[in-house]
Amino acid sequence: MLNCVPHNVRRVKRILLRSGKSPYDVVSVEDALQRDVIATNSGNLIFSDAAHKILETPHTEVVSNGIRTDVAAAGRINEEYDAFVVPLANAFRPSFEPQLKRLTRLIRKLRIPVVVLGVGAQAGVSYNAARLKPMEPAVRDFVSAVLDRSASIGVRGEFTERYLRDLGFRDVEVIGCPSLFLYGKELAVQKREQELTSASRIAVNGSHNAVRKQGLDAIIRRAHARYPHLRFIGQNLSDARQLHWRDLSDPNGQVTQMPTHPDHPMYREGKVRVYIDPATWIDDLRGFDFSFGSRIHGNIAALLAGTPATVLCGDSRTLELCRYFEIPHRLLEKLPEDLDAARLYEEADFSALTGNHQTRFERFTAFLDRNGLENTFTHGDGGAAFEERMRSLAFPPGIRPWNDTDLASLGARMGWLNSRVTELSADNDRLRRELARAKAAAKAPASTPVTSAVYRKARRVVGRPLRRALQAGRQ
Repeated sequence: MLNCVPHNVRRVKRILLRSGKSPYDVVSVEDALQRDVIATNSGNLIFSDAAHKILETPHTEVVSNGIRTDVAAAGRINEEYDAFVVPLANAFRPSFEPQLKRLTRLIRKLRIPVVVLGVGAQAGVSYNAARLKPMEPAVRDFVSAVLDRSASIGVRGEFTERYLRDLGFRDVEVIGCPSLFLYGKELAVQKREQELTSASRIAVNGSHNAVRKQGLDAIIRRAHARYPHLRFIGQNLSDARQLHWRDLSDPNGQVTQMPTHPDHPMYREGKVRVYIDPATWIDDLRGFDFSFGSRIHGNIAALLAGTPATVLCGDSRTLELCRYFEIPHRLLEKLPEDLDAARLYEEADFSALTGNHQTRFERFTAFLDRNGLENTFTHGDGGAAFEERMRSLAFPPGIRPWNDTDLASLGARMGWLNSRVTELSADNDRLRRELARAKAAAKAPASTPVTSAVYRKARRVVGRPLRRALQAGRQ
């Protein structure tokens, strides 16, 4: 007897979401750093988790693609999914061009709708797009491929809209970033203290470029001297590896002015964190009085927590998003030498951010509607099931600086490294057996590049962390 779906039962729509991991995936710190689930920047998970929640309805299943762009998987994606949703940030930048081209090749092979959420072009605060000229063909190909499969493309702000319109595209909509719609039309940000004092809890954030070249280093130093409860929140994968493994092998390890560097006083005082889950990031920021710095999603995390924040803009990607959402902001290049967080806090006005939020949210959901996507706030339970499931999960806390010298701290790290060696040994044994079978089938000698490759992989996986662990244990 055939299993027939009753005509009154609606089929569940399956959406493939470009994201480092599902919000429901609880991953250990070591595995998160090894797999790079944050796609080099934990801010990516802020907007991908928000997109997951927004798109999940009783009739829609959302599946993370693990940030992979596997062109060969196009056929399977066409068979298994009803849409491919691509939340992006500053994708129109020279360093992202190879990934953009690979994503375009995948999209060209898809027969299902492809919807882009919040893509941005990156330039300076003057909005001069000259540096993007060499990659115009790649941008044109990408946007054309997307618009062949959707009603419009969603961009993060005014600069990207103008940039794409100057390239000849008309179906462009400014929708901001999904991250600020994590709670739908609700966004409550209030100053809980009349003014900041030395007792205030303040979070500061910043990129390596802002610290090294745009004067943020001096701002952080002054704030560190004035506010005993200051905390720096990093976002890069290299930041996280510096905190957890004391791994300085990345070029960012040369920037000793970053609080995530082991030589920085804030590192030694334990006043630094990196989060691999937005849930713990946002929860921790609920206990702060103010957040400021050059990281747009670091400050959006604070706003989602209801904590006042001011963005120090150093490029177009942060500036256009601040202008669209009316987030309090200042230009890094115009900051006074004696900038004080208390002054930023005093000047910050959140009435436009919160007062106009519902209008922006309705514009965002209208964009989803035009592109055939339901959202939990209109078509579901407003995210209640999502939030309940998230509360049931035990995510690892923010990564702290590794200042411990006790055996327990070293043992935990060595235990993980040992498990990785065991796994790689098992893989090596399996590949040896496969190689032996291949030799027997071919009845001819075979070289052993496979096992050599496994050996090299093992050294990459455990070599650096092991050296750091041993060095830290000897300190």
